[in-house]
Amino acid sequence: MEKKYRLARREDFNKVYRYGKSMANHQFVLYYLAQPKQEEFRLGISVSKKVGNAVVRNRLRRVIKEVIRLRKDSMPPHFDYVLIARKPAAEMDYHEIEKSLNHVIRKAFSNPKRSEPVKK
Repeated sequence: MEKKYRLARREDFNKVYRYGKSMANHQFVLYYLAQPKQEEFRLGISVSKKVGNAVVRNRLRRVIKEVIRLRKDSMPPHFDYVLIARKPAAEMDYHEIEKSLNHVIRKAFSNPKRSEPVKK
């Protein structure tokens, strides 16, 4: 994923956790926070050691990044996202992960009032 789409600093993650909203399904939790001054969306991915060893966690991160990269045009801009992978995601193949991610993102932004960035 390109650098402009990455959420990397601890302060940014904490801000999204603290002030953002969340939506979840069995495999993923999506935290999102409106950032109206920002051109693009930014994504941070978190995979706990509970999910598996380093090989499993890194594979999961790579697959998630690829799914998001392919659908970046349909992602709502002006948001910071933190995506947390849960244990069941480790046993899923690419297409199941893609379907689950699409579900949680669609679920988060299905209500128009919930997804609008704050105008300043």
